[in-house]
Amino acid sequence: MMLIRLFFALVLLSATGAFAQSAPRVEVYKNAACSCCGGWVDHLRENGFAVTTHDIDDVPANRKTLGMPEELGSCHTAKVDGYVIEGHVPAADIKRLLKDKPKALGLAVPSMPAGSPGMESPRPVPYDTLLVERNGSTSVYARH
Repeated sequence: MMLIRLFFALVLLSATGAFAQSAPRVEVYKNAACSCCGGWVDHLRENGFAVTTHDIDDVPANRKTLGMPEELGSCHTAKVDGYVIEGHVPAADIKRLLKDKPKALGLAVPSMPAGSPGMESPRPVPYDTLLVERNGSTSVYARH
């Protein structure tokens, strides 16, 4: 009986470890005072991402360092698997990006549209997630 319990405990631990290792790791750079950034981080965690946050003083400077055009800016910038994610991009769009692996800089949801993850609102507005190419050009990746 003890051997069976030990076996199941090991199976559970290995499954948990495998899930943790397979969860995409997202590094989020945000201002400490921004509450909607926290809502977006929660959204990512609820959708299986492993998220680390970094409170920084100059989000626009960090965005520029990562190559994201200023005109696509929002309140936070993130990195995941070599891609840059700007703003309140839905987790489903990031998962699709990581599955499709396009040769691009990343994704952006410019500004802070009401109804996007972390910006929940009783009056959501339509918005687009943009695929951002390395040269700064964009195309619509998803419509919400």
